[in-house]
Amino acid sequence: MHELVLAARAGLAELADPAAAESMRAYMKSSMPFRGVPKPPREKLLTARVAAHPPADADELLAVADELGTGAGFREERYLALGLLGHRRYAGWARPSWVGSVHRRWIVTGAWWDFTDELANRHVGPLLRAHPDELTPLVRGWITDPDRWLRRTSVICQLGAGPTTDLALLTDAIEANLHDRDFFLRKGIGWALRQYARSDPDWVRTFVEEHPGLSPLSRREALKHLGGQLGAGPVR
Repeated sequence: MHELVLAARAGLAELADPAAAESMRAYMKSSMPFRGVPKPPREKLLTARVAAHPPADADELLAVADELGTGAGFREERYLALGLLGHRRYAGWARPSWVGSVHRRWIVTGAWWDFTDELANRHVGPLLRAHPDELTPLVRGWITDPDRWLRRTSVICQLGAGPTTDLALLTDAIEANLHDRDFFLRKGIGWALRQYARSDPDWVRTFVEEHPGLSPLSRREALKHLGGQLGAGPVR
């Protein structure tokens, strides 16, 4: 086992708060136990352990993060694995090949919003924008995947794209899941539209108007900062 994995797990054990762990587990409705360590001390722990046991290169970084996350006995270990891959010290190390291998597997096995949304927004999304030719076909394959978390990822992975959003990808991801009754997909669709409305509110108004099959939840979320009104801008 890598020394960084050992050090991270030992650090979480030292910071453990059993009372907080139970409340965190109940809030997240998690079958995996928590240590009861909130985000600020987790980030401080990760920074200290990375400084003491730095991975040598991108391959070792991915291997260590995968060992920590895949072999996790507590949910905070998965959070630390995500934090390790996204650590500012290794900002230039991310590889597009990670999306179809480790990221995909983590999304499917993580299978809950606290884990998959972080992957979608801070890992898959930036790599998709940096390597569109390589990753757009991969993410398109997730649009109709049987796994709901991969489908949700295809919908929300462009939250940070702003005016550079691939509208064809966003449209196809939403339309393919428009009638799915899953709460997380409906919420994700509304979230993606609401976020893009910051860049082009008229496009979002028009999209909602032209898609009456949107669930009430998706519709409310999409129009949340647009006054909940349609017809306020030109139809394009």
